Amino acid sequence: MPATLPYLASYKNLGPLFARIQSARRPDTFSTRFLADTLGLKSTSDRPFISLLRTLGFIDASGKPTPEYDSLKNPDRAPYAVGAAIRRAYAPLFAANENAHALSVDQLKGLISQVAGTDETMTKRIALTLGALLKVARFDGAPTTTPERPPEAELDESETTTRGQGTDGLQPEFHYNIQIHLPSNASEETYINIFNAVRKVFR
Repeated sequence: MPATLPYLASYKNLGPLFARIQSARRPDTFSTRFLADTLGLKSTSDRPFISLLRTLGFIDASGKPTPEYDSLKNPDRAPYAVGAAIRRAYAPLFAANENAHALSVDQLKGLISQVAGTDETMTKRIALTLGALLKVARFDGAPTTTPERPPEAELDESETTTRGQGTDGLQPEFHYNIQIHLPSNASEETYINIFNAVRKVFR
């Protein structure tokens, strides 16, 4: 069964859309009014961006921003968030070719036609929409979200934990088991000499 893939009739403002999302406040609801008044995208041809953002997972069915939308506010995270969203929204393409994002325009059109069964006009619309998204996306792995702590911090924390342990805390203990083999036919004087020697060692 042919797959349904997202597309826009007008995609020229996709780049400005994500750039303005990054610099604007986070809305309670991503509405046409927010799109026009806050982001400055007032053309009726820009309104389908809301549906696309919903398909990409950046807003929910009621228009409220999702956690993925918050990633768009971070310049370091935003390209990777868009890349991950593309993989979700165009999953049938990536199922057919995991490197769909790296294909040439003609190769991408061929893959779209294969997966979606579209005619030339619709194939071009999907390819151009995806191409505009790919310009603001990255797929080479996301940056780490948690900075590494310096070794000094880890050392200080471990030392504090050790110092703060009470008598019930886990403390290292060492036990020595010493075995002395006594001759069975030795005299009492021999036994006394052996125990005296042991006593001197551990004195």
